[in-house]
Amino acid sequence: MTLPTPCYLIDESKLRTNLETVARLRERSGAKALLALKCFAGWSVFPMMRPYLDGTTSSSLNEVRLGHEKFGGETHGYSVAWPEADVPEAARLADKLIFNSIGQLERLGGLCGTTPLGLRLNPGVSNSPYLLANPSRPNSRLGESDPARIATVIDRLSGVMIHNNCENRSFDDFSGMLDHIEARFGALLRPLQWVSLGGGIHFTAPGYPLDRLADRLRAFADRMQVQVYLEPGEAAVTGAATLEVSVLDVLDDQRELPVTIIDASTEAHMLDLLTYGLPARIEPNVGPWRSQVAGNTCLAGDIFGEFSFPQPLRPGDRLSLQDAAGYTMVKKNWFNGVAMPAIAVRRLDGRIEMQRQFGYEDFRDALS
Repeated sequence: MTLPTPCYLIDESKLRTNLETVARLRERSGAKALLALKCFAGWSVFPMMRPYLDGTTSSSLNEVRLGHEKFGGETHGYSVAWPEADVPEAARLADKLIFNSIGQLERLGGLCGTTPLGLRLNPGVSNSPYLLANPSRPNSRLGESDPARIATVIDRLSGVMIHNNCENRSFDDFSGMLDHIEARFGALLRPLQWVSLGGGIHFTAPGYPLDRLADRLRAFADRMQVQVYLEPGEAAVTGAATLEVSVLDVLDDQRELPVTIIDASTEAHMLDLLTYGLPARIEPNVGPWRSQVAGNTCLAGDIFGEFSFPQPLRPGDRLSLQDAAGYTMVKKNWFNGVAMPAIAVRRLDGRIEMQRQFGYEDFRDALS
């Protein structure tokens, strides 16, 4: 089928490659893996993903409900600060409910019935190339760090979540941080049933020492006598979707570099590029004609990057922007009222199925 543009295109075969790596890590390490819905929530491919993962982890009541209804398996619920009105429903749907602070645990834990409770811990160290995404940044609000205070509520907990990685591609860095976690919190962890080590570990990257990671996780679990959880987001979906776009205009008069305007926007459709100052990826990025590729909103800095092409682009040409799965589809918005990308899936047998298209009514009904 000929896809409309803009359109997010999820490729199940590329997705499966990542998931097979997740499955190998689960088998060798004994760890369980939960899809982080804050990163990817494309539920049209959940049936294909389900055999490779143990469930989902969430950051709000909406995500808890989506994981429970559309994915199944284990559903973990966490929030930086739970609204009191959300807690009973989140606890009903979740298999484990995790609080960010001791204060919320003490005030709201009684609303959770028999649902096992967890607490987020902050070890004070992190691996993040961006201060914006560093859970252990100065004066961080993410989790409890004082072992003495945590000890006062440990009898109310079945487990803890420790999420302090972000785009960590180094096994040695991860292992060193786990050493720090064991030294700081080890005595607190041993009475518990489970420990989630969060996401941000890029173990599906080419060349990552998966067996070393698996053995390290198993050794940690054995010493602490806990069930280890991982919460892969980007690692589960990296490279598994593109944003298909069309060229709308080419500005090539009296400029140092031609500007190609496409029917998509960094601000509206690939927000992480703008947030972290990253260029998009277009493949292949080769050829004698070079152009800046920019979005179709009024934001002056709505720019995807500079790329090379075999020949000059013309209106109507199509491009594929890579890595449009993790932290991309979940962040799309209606800035400038530009067209919301459709969502399509290339199934394992090669068929392309349109899942959702958006129109004016969707834009209108998102506002009031």
